[in-house]
Amino acid sequence: MVFQYIRVSSDKQTIQHQKDEISRYCSLNNLEIDRTIEIEISSRKDTRTRKIDFLLEELENDKDDTTTILIITELSRLGRNTGEVINLISTIVDLGVEVRILKQNITLKPNTKNESDPMSKMMITILSMFAEFERDIISQRTKEALKGLINKGISLGKPKNTIQKSIFDKDKERVVELLGLGLSYQKVVEKHLGYGSASTLHTYVKKRNLLVA
Repeated sequence: MVFQYIRVSSDKQTIQHQKDEISRYCSLNNLEIDRTIEIEISSRKDTRTRKIDFLLEELENDKDDTTTILIITELSRLGRNTGEVINLISTIVDLGVEVRILKQNITLKPNTKNESDPMSKMMITILSMFAEFERDIISQRTKEALKGLINKGISLGKPKNTIQKSIFDKDKERVVELLGLGLSYQKVVEKHLGYGSASTLHTYVKKRNLLVA
């Protein structure tokens, strides 16, 4: 059985373009598409939303005697980054599915007779190396960018004296009143507020200078 997975991330791209590309490939290689899974959605979405989980289920359920083939136009159709794509490709190949990626002109074959296809294994290894290289490059660029900001005198992180929102904000006046009556922090949170802890309330009062005379 031959599957095609098609994904576009915006209305500026068309599903039909990928269909036509795969159709031309199938005509040249005497293949016929049996199953189409298509979706228009960003790669930033999770695998379930992108129908990747559904694709894996369909591939796993296809247990006929013939070779199962998955055709995609390019690697980026499957995932948001190289690492995710490689993990997914490995999973699909382990299911006994042959993967054909048209743009990169790559064919990855599953294991046969409990033996790994050497070319497929080599390609997955190479792609995994590129995935690691991509992560290293991103990490290095991030570090260099942060260093550049520091060299320019730009402080990183939250500005000094930044006050974050707190669960106690909605009861601020009540807290001040109760503490002003001489109640302990423990009694305020346990008997009157019903949430938080004495230590977090104490920190809240101190940071906001809600000192009670």
